[in-house]
Amino acid sequence: MKINVIGLGYIGLPTALCIAVSGFPVVGIDKKKEVLDTLMEGKLTFKEAGLEELFTQARESGNLSFAARCTAADIYIVAVPTPYIRITKEIETTYIVGAVKDILAVAPEGAVIAIESTVSPGTIAKYIVPLTEAAGRVCGNDIYLAHVPERIIPGNMLYELKHNSRTLGVAEPETADKLMQLYRSFCKGEMVVTDIETAEMAKVVENTYRDINIAFANELAKMCSRANLDVYEIIRVANRHPRVNILAPGPGVGGHCISVDPWFLVGDYPDIVNIIRQARVINDGMPEYVLERISNIMKKEGIKDISEVGFYGLTYKEDVDDIRESPTLQLIQCMERHLSFGAKFYDPVITKAIVDNQYTDFMQFLGDIRLLVIMVGHQHIQDNINKIAHHIIYDTRNCIPLNHIHKL
Repeated sequence: MKINVIGLGYIGLPTALCIAVSGFPVVGIDKKKEVLDTLMEGKLTFKEAGLEELFTQARESGNLSFAARCTAADIYIVAVPTPYIRITKEIETTYIVGAVKDILAVAPEGAVIAIESTVSPGTIAKYIVPLTEAAGRVCGNDIYLAHVPERIIPGNMLYELKHNSRTLGVAEPETADKLMQLYRSFCKGEMVVTDIETAEMAKVVENTYRDINIAFANELAKMCSRANLDVYEIIRVANRHPRVNILAPGPGVGGHCISVDPWFLVGDYPDIVNIIRQARVINDGMPEYVLERISNIMKKEGIKDISEVGFYGLTYKEDVDDIRESPTLQLIQCMERHLSFGAKFYDPVITKAIVDNQYTDFMQFLGDIRLLVIMVGHQHIQDNINKIAHHIIYDTRNCIPLNHIHKL
């Protein structure tokens, strides 16, 4: 059984490596020349625990190769980006449509196209099925479609890729059988078989549920700040109830899943969706709230210049180099709108300059600021508490066990 994995980003590359190590010939497809060149040189394009070792195993297996265009295969796994249109909130289908068109040009009879990219409910019926028909292919006869949404998170990718349950959204039992044979080779989690439309909706609902929970926590943080209460202690106590599980508040929601997927439902059901829309508004508004808190802290502490403020963390979560939808980058956009420039930035896991006034030396960064705003709880900052103890600190992640610091 030959496999193509289209899109070699945070989802596609680990998936391709797992497939190769499991014994199946796999071709990793990506249109970005720099991505292909880097991988073919034996170098990774992003960091992830255990990925270097897995990459070495996959290369040594002889089952892994890379190409810019699709080749003949039995199963095609599509893991390309699926952003949303900012104005309408509907899914942007350019990448996924382009990938499927390329597949249909070379796919042999009986091939399975499995979409792993998260899509809005109904996307495959609305956009992918018409492509197959236009290509003269009959779904369920000489071409088969499926939705197998990914469920992994940067920082714990490989474990979750192997142990999380997988949803196989299919139209025909034989499609499920083929996919089961492939995914069972490296996935130990439960395989849940359902129809395509249910799989599409379930994946978006999973991330939307978490987004709403986070929005509740963020709104609670605002209330507690005004009432001079400790939101983290309140959540700790409330979560002792057996049916309560409030997530942690934070400076915003980042990443390509929770911050994006709920918008699909807003775009598809604008006349129905209320709570989901408001949750997105609350979470997208947290960087602005953080700036307001910083302004108040500066006044309280006698800090008059934004250049004395340093932001620690540019990624969207701790100990990963993923900056997609990063709350810090969202905050920078807010600062630009308010014409507030001069703040300083540092992130120990980001090795190249991506913003102005970004430092590469931690001690130099600390020496040039008075107010340290912790946006990401990297292990690095926790290991260096003694070096920041004398700074004014605004900890938006509740990761620093020091007294007399400002909390979210």
